[in-house]
Order: sequence, then C-alpha cells, then structure tokens
Amino acid sequence: MSLELEITLNGKKVAAEVEERTLLVHFIRDVAGLKGTNIGCDTTSCGACTVLLDGRSVKSCTLLAAQAEGRQVTTIEGLSPEAGDGSDPAASERMHPVQRAFHENHGLQCGYCTPGMVLAIASLIDEAEPGTLDEEAIRLGLEGNLCRCTGYHNIVAAALAAARQTGAARR
Repeated sequence: MSLELEITLNGKKVAAEVEERTLLVHFIRDVAGLKGTNIGCDTTSCGACTVLLDGRSVKSCTLLAAQAEGRQVTTIEGLSPEAGDGSDPAASERMHPVQRAFHENHGLQCGYCTPGMVLAIASLIDEAEPGTLDEEAIRLGLEGNLCRCTGYHNIVAAALAAARQTGAARR
C-alpha cells in the first residue's frame, strides 16, 4: 500500500508517493537523492542516519517517512546550505559552528559517521542550557552515535569548541 507524503527537507518541500513502510532514511536517500545521511545498522545503535526532525536529532533508520509528514527534516546537506559545495575558499566562514569545529579540530577519520555526529552535536548544543556542556555531558550526549575509527578525542574536542563558540560550554 502506498501513500502521498510531503516533507520539508532542508527547507524545500519534497512530495512523493511511497510505500507506507518506507523508512525516513530511504526517503531521504532514495526519493530525495541526498546521500549525506548514511545507513549503518538499521537498529538505532550507530547514529550514522541521524537527522534533525523539527530541530531535534532522531535516528532516521527506525522512523517511518510517514511520521515526518508535514514536518521539517534537516540533513547534513541542509545544516548550512550557504556553505556551498566546498569549492569556495571562504566557505568555512559560512559553515555551521559544529561543521567548522570538526574541520578545525580534525573531528573525523573516514567520515562515515561524521554527518550523524555533526547533527547530533548541533542538536545537543541547541537543546543545552547556556554554560552547561562539558566533556562528560558531550560524551553522554553522543552515546547513540558510534565511530569505529577514532577514540572520540577529536570529536569531543570539536563539540567542545562549537559549544564554546555558541555559549553552551561550561565555563
């Protein structure tokens, strides 16, 4: 059985007819053609599929696309659309603070988990009370996002740098 959906994806309305069992991650990748949201485990364990749904991080591999009907979904491609495709040297000035912090603190290895990590950290910072995030809170907040390449040191350093820049870090 299929249904007609309309989701606001990175600020643009995307309408499509999909099977009612279509997962949000497949809607994003296969219907909308955005490949930054990765499929890792299909069980919410790894966080590679993390996106923002109405500004809050969710695992898109266990959320039906129908649950996002009429809602705002932000993927890594839409976090800072004014940053462009990376060919402009001044683009780093237009990156989201978390993206810039990942770049400056070498917060990635292979990059597979990076989109989910960036979105999870952006949500964590947005939801935090000013001056409350420290290393322990960030590590706890990233529990559902796994990286198989690093020891998380640079990821946490990037998150702390972004939290300091936005005022969410503990002083």
